[in-house]
Amino acid sequence: MYIDLIFVNKIKLFVSAPLVRTANLNSILSWIHNSVTVAGGNGEGNAMNQLKTPWGLCVDDEQTVYIADCSNHRIIEWKYGATAGEVMAGGNEQGNRPKQLNSPRDVKIDKERNSFIICDYNNERIIRWSRQNGANDETIISNVRCHGVTMDDRGSLYVVDEDEHEVRRYRIGENQGTVVAGGNGQGNDLNQLFNPTYVFVDQDHSVFVSDTNNHRVMKWREGAKQGIVVAGGQGQGSNLTQLSYPYGIVVDQLGTVYVADCLNNRIMRWFEGGIHGSIFVGENVAGTQQKELYGPVGLSLDREGNLYQYIQQHDGAIAISNRPIQIRIDDSEEHERFLCTTLQFEIEESIQVCLQRTH
Repeated sequence: MYIDLIFVNKIKLFVSAPLVRTANLNSILSWIHNSVTVAGGNGEGNAMNQLKTPWGLCVDDEQTVYIADCSNHRIIEWKYGATAGEVMAGGNEQGNRPKQLNSPRDVKIDKERNSFIICDYNNERIIRWSRQNGANDETIISNVRCHGVTMDDRGSLYVVDEDEHEVRRYRIGENQGTVVAGGNGQGNDLNQLFNPTYVFVDQDHSVFVSDTNNHRVMKWREGAKQGIVVAGGQGQGSNLTQLSYPYGIVVDQLGTVYVADCLNNRIMRWFEGGIHGSIFVGENVAGTQQKELYGPVGLSLDREGNLYQYIQQHDGAIAISNRPIQIRIDDSEEHERFLCTTLQFEIEESIQVCLQRTH
């Protein structure tokens, strides 16, 4: 699981109990929150060992972390075990000229084309940037206030336009894209969104959207004209049926929705068809302790069980746990302990969380 906290300039990686294929998911037990720094941690700044207001991140198969270092207007790479990062994109001051970025908010890796897909937020564009040498940067989508982006198994991009209250899908070669969620103006009807922020696409190409200002998560099946509420939707609040400005979302292979419940300082879990959620991480109180969150924002899935966390107020770090993890499959059977930095489980997924300070 990867968590970003944008309030103390730290990124931490924790090993935690990931998803286990079992009839009783509620029987999964403990999370271990022990960490070491793997990026940042040297105060807020623009040096190669520093971060400043980091937002989105992604992690490749070698556990190299790529960070949208927003206020430094760059994408920075941190190899596992490194004491400093390396600029992969931007880093040439704020601007809209070639090789410049302006407050990037998200980054994803396109493995097929060995490139980054970057939400260049204040330039209102999406850029493809070569991973190999950064020699070629190309604007692939213009005039979009992109907060989040993802890619499906067909290579299509899904772009959240918070100003237009919609999500568009761009198939390879398309310039205009197709609205796949929202697109009917600001509102709270089932065919509308209100300042959406994050998107997740499952293996059936259903689109899950954080309908942030409506305090709900919506699911739009492929080709649907309206969505269904899968989390929240009962007004803003802190009850288990409510959310308060949801941001990042991920969905596991069992259809369970995990959502960053930002102003409630918690990660909520909704089983498919559930009428209420349960608190997965966080204690509903803002903080920096192991069980506390502060303004969670983005979530994404990984195949492993590590947790990355930004803390964006004092320095900036990523940490990884080396403590044993104990998992209980049911009330009578305990699996053996594992001593490791990463764990691979049957479903081969974990959860990535991004956190942002709110004002």
